[in-house]
Amino acid sequence: MRLDRDRIRDLARERGYSLAGLLRSADVSRTAYYSLVRRPSVVPGTVRALARTLGVPAREIFRDDGGSAIERGALRVTEARAICRNAAGASFDGVWHALCLLDLPPIERLQRSLTRGRATPLHR
Repeated sequence: MRLDRDRIRDLARERGYSLAGLLRSADVSRTAYYSLVRRPSVVPGTVRALARTLGVPAREIFRDDGGSAIERGALRVTEARAICRNAAGASFDGVWHALCLLDLPPIERLQRSLTRGRATPLHR
């Protein structure tokens, strides 16, 4: 899924933000924002910051390009690998799981995270 530039602009305008004001309040650089709206998938932290500043769920600022499940999966693998390259100690499995959860409703994400957490042994 991609960020929906038009939806973000409309939501910002409704809330009295210019795009520059929104990005400043969300602590997202213009360079990062324009890079993200061109990507086929995005990094969750930036999406959350924009959505939180706009006061909407993250899913409200996405555009569904209707890609197939195979295409979405391939994009997730690419994004997960990129995140793992840039985040020392990040596990591919954990990053992959987090990206998959973004497609689910919040209550289902929580339920799955709790199930996954219970299945993971504690390290001492």
